[in-house]
Amino acid sequence: MISTANAVTHWRKGSSFALLAFLSACGSAGPTPDLLLTNAALVTLASASPTSGAIAVTGGRITCVGDCQPGPKTRILDLSGRTVLPGFADSHLHLSGVGFREMELNLEGTQSLDQLLAGLAARVSQTRPGEWIVGRGWIEAQWDPPVFPTAADLDRFSPENPVYLARADGHAGVANSKALQIAGVTGDTKPPLGGDILHDSLGVPTGMLIDRAQSLVRTHMPRQTPEKLREALVRGAEFLAGKGWTQVSVAGASAAELEAIEQLIDEGLIGLRVYGAMAGPSEDAEKLLSEGPRPRHDGRFSVRGVKIVMDGALGSRGAALEQPYSDGPSTSGLLMHEPSELLPFLERALRSGIQIQTHAIGDRANRIMLDLYGQAFAAVPEAERAVAEPRWRIEHAQILRPADIPRFAQLGVIPSMEASHAITDLHFAPARLGPERLAGAYAWRALVDAGSKIAGGSDAPVERGDPLVELYAAAVRKDLNGFSDDDWHREQRLTREEALRTLTDWAAYATFEEDKRGSIEVGKWADFTVLSGNPLEVPEAEIPLLEVAMTIVGGRVIYDSSAR
Repeated sequence: MISTANAVTHWRKGSSFALLAFLSACGSAGPTPDLLLTNAALVTLASASPTSGAIAVTGGRITCVGDCQPGPKTRILDLSGRTVLPGFADSHLHLSGVGFREMELNLEGTQSLDQLLAGLAARVSQTRPGEWIVGRGWIEAQWDPPVFPTAADLDRFSPENPVYLARADGHAGVANSKALQIAGVTGDTKPPLGGDILHDSLGVPTGMLIDRAQSLVRTHMPRQTPEKLREALVRGAEFLAGKGWTQVSVAGASAAELEAIEQLIDEGLIGLRVYGAMAGPSEDAEKLLSEGPRPRHDGRFSVRGVKIVMDGALGSRGAALEQPYSDGPSTSGLLMHEPSELLPFLERALRSGIQIQTHAIGDRANRIMLDLYGQAFAAVPEAERAVAEPRWRIEHAQILRPADIPRFAQLGVIPSMEASHAITDLHFAPARLGPERLAGAYAWRALVDAGSKIAGGSDAPVERGDPLVELYAAAVRKDLNGFSDDDWHREQRLTREEALRTLTDWAAYATFEEDKRGSIEVGKWADFTVLSGNPLEVPEAEIPLLEVAMTIVGGRVIYDSSAR
C-alpha cells in the first residue's frame, strides 16, 4: 500500500497513475467502480500481486486489484474462476488483410494443390464470366510435393476469369494466363527492382510473381472501394477481438486505411486499440515526418511509425541472405532498397520522433538494417532527436548471424517477431537455409538473453492471428501437431511467462505505452483477455485449445463468447 504523502506528492507532479493508486489505497475515498470483475484467477505480470480476487474499473482504468468492493451502480461480472490476463497485444499485423481474407477466396490451411484447385473451381462456379477471382493463404511447403502452383494449373478450372492467388506471406502469388494477358506479362517482361518473374525451361512465365513483381498484375485488379475497405476493417477487428486481442499494431498501412480505422473507432465499430505505421518511404510517410507523431489522448488510436520493407519472405526465396539458398543456389534473395538511399530518411525520422519499423527476414537484410540504424543514431545525437530513446524496430528478424544477435540490445533496437512463423516454417526452412544458418533462425532465447525485449505479433493474415498459438509457439517450439525437427533448436524457446510478456508488457514497451498497459496494475488501462484456463499452467498441448471467454478494452466488453 502506498502512503498518502507519497501519493499526494506524485499527484501534484501530474501523475494520474499515482493518484489512482492513492484513491484505491484509501478505500472509501476512492471512486465508485463502473465495473467489477469478480471470482477471477489473476495473471497480473505485476510484482507482489494477488493471484485471485477482483478487479475494479473506473473511467476505463484499473482502480483496484484483489480485495475490491462494488458501489451501488457498479456492473458486476462474475468470471466463475476464469483466468484474467493483461490484454493481448499484437505487435505486427495487417488489419484490412485479415478482413479481406474472410471476404475473398480463403486458401488458409490448404493441404495440397488439388485442394487449392477445388477451392478455385467452387469460386469460379459462383463468379460471373470475366470477373476477377482473388484469394490468399496457400503455402506450398505444406504440400506433397511442395511445388509452386502454375498458371497452367489455374487455367484448367478458370480459363476465362482472371485469377490471382497470393501465397500466405503476401510476398508471392500465382496468376493464371488470363490475368497475365491482361497485365501484359510475357517472356520478355522485365521484373521491377525487388521482384522476380519465374519462368519454365522454355522461358515462359509460370505465373509465379515474387515480391514487387506482383504489382504487374495487382495494378490491373479491381480497385478497392472505400466501402469494401471499411467492411474489411470491421470484419478484421471483429475476428481479432474474438481471438482475445485488445490492441494491434498495423504494419505498413496507407494513409487512407489509417484514416478509415480512426473513423471506425470514433463510430464505435472497432473496439480495439490501434497503433499505426505508414508504409514508406512514401509521400504520406514524408508528410508524417514533417508533422510528427499523431497520438490521441484516449489511447484508442495513434500513428507514430513508418514501416520500410527491406527484403522478401523466406518461403518464396525473397528473404535477402548472406549466402545463396541451400535449395536454390541461383539466388540469395531480394533487396527492396539501396541501403545508402535510406539513410537520409532515417535521420529525418530521428529528428521528428517517428519510430522506424523495418521488415527484414534474411540475415543480410538484418545486418544491413542494423548497420543503417547504427549510422543514423551516430549521425543524430540525442540532443537533436525528438525522442531520445527512439525504440526503432526490426520486424520479423527471422534469420540472424550470431554476431548480430547482441547488436539489437546494444543499439536499443526492438526485435518484433511472430513465433508462429517458426512452427510454420520448420517444414521448409531447413531446406532453404541448411543446418548452419538454423542456429540463428527464430532465435528468441538468444535475443532475450542478450538483453532484448521481443515484441510479439502474429503477422495476420500471413498467420491465423491467434495469440494462444503465438504463445504456444514461443514457449513450445513445436507445430500444432506436436512435431519439431531434430535440428529445430528447441533451446531457443522462451519460458511461458516470457512468451506471455512478448504479447503484453514487452509489446506495450514497443509502442511507448508500458506505463499504460501490459500488466494488471492500478492506474493502467482496463484492457483484459479472459480465458477458460491459465496458459502458464495447462499442459503445453492445451495452450492453443484454451477458449477466449471475453475481451475487454478500457472497461468495455468488445467480445463475449456467451453472447454468440
